Amino acid sequence: MARDVSDSTPIGSKDELISWIAAGEKPESSFRIGTEHEKFPFYRSDLAPVPYEGRAGAGGIRALLEGMQQRLGWEPIVDAGNIIGLAGPDGGGAISLEPGGQFELSGAPLATLHEMQSELAAHIADVKAVAAPHGIGFTALGASPLWTRAETPVMPKGRYKIMANYMPKVGTLGLDMMFRTCTVQVNLDFATEADMVRKLRVSLALQPLATALFASSPFLERKLNGFQSMRSEIWRDTDNDRSGMLAFAFDEGMSYEGYVDWALDVPMYFVKRGDTYHDVAGASFRDLLAGKLPQLPGECATMSDWANHLSTLFPEVRLKRFLEMRGADAGPPEMLAALPAFWVGLLYDRSALDAAWDLVKGWSAQERQALRDAVPKQGLAATIAGRQLSEIAAEVLELSRAGLARRANRNAAGQDESVLLAPLHEIVARRQNLAQRLEERFRSAWNGRVEPVMTELAV
Repeated sequence: MARDVSDSTPIGSKDELISWIAAGEKPESSFRIGTEHEKFPFYRSDLAPVPYEGRAGAGGIRALLEGMQQRLGWEPIVDAGNIIGLAGPDGGGAISLEPGGQFELSGAPLATLHEMQSELAAHIADVKAVAAPHGIGFTALGASPLWTRAETPVMPKGRYKIMANYMPKVGTLGLDMMFRTCTVQVNLDFATEADMVRKLRVSLALQPLATALFASSPFLERKLNGFQSMRSEIWRDTDNDRSGMLAFAFDEGMSYEGYVDWALDVPMYFVKRGDTYHDVAGASFRDLLAGKLPQLPGECATMSDWANHLSTLFPEVRLKRFLEMRGADAGPPEMLAALPAFWVGLLYDRSALDAAWDLVKGWSAQERQALRDAVPKQGLAATIAGRQLSEIAAEVLELSRAGLARRANRNAAGQDESVLLAPLHEIVARRQNLAQRLEERFRSAWNGRVEPVMTELAV
């Protein structure tokens, strides 16, 4: 998230929190696609991580952001005098930093996947041009393959200091999540409350499938880590109060209010007033709503507090004024484009969405959770309801392909959006995801070395 929301409107009741989310409803003709992805910057000469201020003879993260500002003309986002991101004009995308320097593009809301692909290509061309004079490259993988946590730089962003202090209190891997993981996600719209619920349920049930298809993090600290998606495994012990599979979303009567009730009970991280982040980690939003927050006596909740609080919740699918698919490792450009294509085909076509619901509606909460727990290690070999995930993947991928074909959005070559699913078709046909291919390279061509992954998969 590039910039915390600023809206000082006071909140008078829970109904206003529900209405804030409901305001995201759109007619299908106005549905948009917003893709976000993160990548690790590194110095090409020695594969070292890139600190904020750089090192002798080479600029760092600050120089990258300043170079992108000059190249794009976007507005700088500043935290305590440090540039920490860029905001595009008229809500047209943003660039931001994750805690360990992961460089993130938050794409503009776009009508078609072809536009998304063009945006991605332009962004990669821009960052390569800006990074080249500093000898910096980028690799997009689910987890940092080389650097220890101590070797990983820390970005000067106020909210991250609060999070870093709190994480060890609620899980053992939260700092690894912050500093050593990268994801790709897509943000998608809903038309009504019922449409939101159907999409939330389908995408939660199938999020482990996305994890298996996009797994790209078999390495950590220069060796195999025993997982196909280390990023997904890290999330299993980060902060279970604010993450997971949201079993309540499948309860009868699920609604906006159901999500709001859950969110109100998730402990807060911070309250922002002006340019200051007040550390209230562990406090209750209900207390802030009532004006009884012990750390800030008399301070009452505002709409920006609510929006910022929702941005600190990390379930496998997150609800704000849109739905965020959060289960996938980052990967090379073709995978960064395939992730939004996969979900748009399933969720933006009614026939595909209905068929996907028919596929998953019989799965129990226990089965969904067991699949979520198994996938980081087993990938497509994991099973649910007596079926292997690789078999389900073929069925779901066909639903997505057909959904994209029915959208009938064609590029200059006359191809519809389903062309972006090509790398997923290959994975399903071979029953081998990127993590497994990387492990194969590690054991053969790379002679037991992890370092080649940085350059072979460099953006």
